[in-house]
Amino acid sequence: MIHARLRQIVALASGALLAACLSFAAPASAATSTAAQSQTPLVVNARWGGHATYDRIVVDLQGYVPEVTVTPVPQLVYDGSGKPVPLAGKHFLEIRFHPAAAHDYAGRNVYQGPRLQKIYLSKLKGIALTGDYEGYVTLGAAFDTVPYYRAYTLHSPERFVVDISHVTQ
Repeated sequence: MIHARLRQIVALASGALLAACLSFAAPASAATSTAAQSQTPLVVNARWGGHATYDRIVVDLQGYVPEVTVTPVPQLVYDGSGKPVPLAGKHFLEIRFHPAAAHDYAGRNVYQGPRLQKIYLSKLKGIALTGDYEGYVTLGAAFDTVPYYRAYTLHSPERFVVDISHVTQ
């Protein structure tokens, strides 16, 4: 009877020890994936292309693709100063990444794309880097007509895409 009780205590203690070890191991692995995502993603380039039925904007990133909002705005302005962006157009999209940076931790610029670029595609008429400010990177795009667009993320390498339809709705 004493041996049976001793075995039961040893089994319970072993189970408790195993559970404790597993509970310590889980946060470590979770912390590793969280640490990989805690590095601020870098916006390193913006490029564009014209296709038969749409124009495309591609934003290249290092790290992961953060939260992105694409918003029609009445005018493009530079973050921080609020000064108007000198891009010709009647309609504009603001593409905002957060958290993100276009500079590294030493403050060096990592963004290699256009700062202000006139473009002569069917719909897309210009693109500009409008902000790299307090964890937000913002790009602006200019159009002569209302842009009907679809936005999505692609991986390996990480990038964010905005396709602007040539069809006017």
